[in-house]
Amino acid sequence: MKGIILAGGEGTRLWPVTKATSKQLLAVWDKPMIFYPLSTLLLAGVRDILVVTGPGQAEAFRSLLGDGSAFGVSIAYASQPRPEGIAQALLIGRDFLSGEGCALVLGDNLFHGDRLRERLRRAVRRPAGATVFAHPVRDPQRYGVLAFDGDGAPLDIIEKPASPPSNLAVTGFYLYDGTAPDRAAELRPSARGELEITDLNRSYLEDGELAVETLGRGCAWLDTGTPASLLQAAQFVQAIEERQGLKVGCPEETAFQLGLIDADGLAERARAYGSSEYGLYLAHLAREEGSVPDPAGGLPVGGESRMSLP
Repeated sequence: MKGIILAGGEGTRLWPVTKATSKQLLAVWDKPMIFYPLSTLLLAGVRDILVVTGPGQAEAFRSLLGDGSAFGVSIAYASQPRPEGIAQALLIGRDFLSGEGCALVLGDNLFHGDRLRERLRRAVRRPAGATVFAHPVRDPQRYGVLAFDGDGAPLDIIEKPASPPSNLAVTGFYLYDGTAPDRAAELRPSARGELEITDLNRSYLEDGELAVETLGRGCAWLDTGTPASLLQAAQFVQAIEERQGLKVGCPEETAFQLGLIDADGLAERARAYGSSEYGLYLAHLAREEGSVPDPAGGLPVGGESRMSLP
């Protein structure tokens, strides 16, 4: 299965902050926003990734992520000429996908929690159809919300319902089989001129091929598209990292623990980040394997030992 990170759009809800840069390059506490969805794709087992950016923004992302070899994966880039809906990413990535299944994640979505890797891998193993990930929310009127029948099977997806049928919102992580680009090509633009991801998901639902994975209390889902939600996400990450001494959404660490890069590769990334807290954290992880000396004469902020992935 291949992966797509949608990092296009104009970030208008964050203007003027995003007038001169991509939203997905903004910091969420101690790392760029795009590191979080990248880490999620790594956990899901994706090793071939397309980053879809806004016009003229690919080089900035390439400067940050390179060709993906630093994370033990392959990363390519494509441009979204105009923000015409999430489902448009599947049309832009049609040649990249070449008929394979796809994990599509929004570049401003953050996932974290217990057993997340297990949940993602289980969903990826489904041979056909689509899977959406749902998360309970306090204000379902703001989201695409799932309705279920009496047996708990998905019945409908309703955008911003006045009377929500449940409190389960569809998150920004989707799994699709190889038919997704063809389905997206058949969609008609909505009243706002976009190819709606809800319409794509509904096409699978109508064919009886939509599965739902519910992320409960043990998992957190945050989007970072407004000033308030960006601040909340940063505070969430800060609280966890400072309490546990472990990074959230650190793709180098994830790649290292998954065996995609070795201690030398991790040490090389640490050197690239210099004496920053993030660089010292990676150096400490590599040093545990006896790969590099301690550049700071002590432990960096980040804890005393590595912990296995969820």
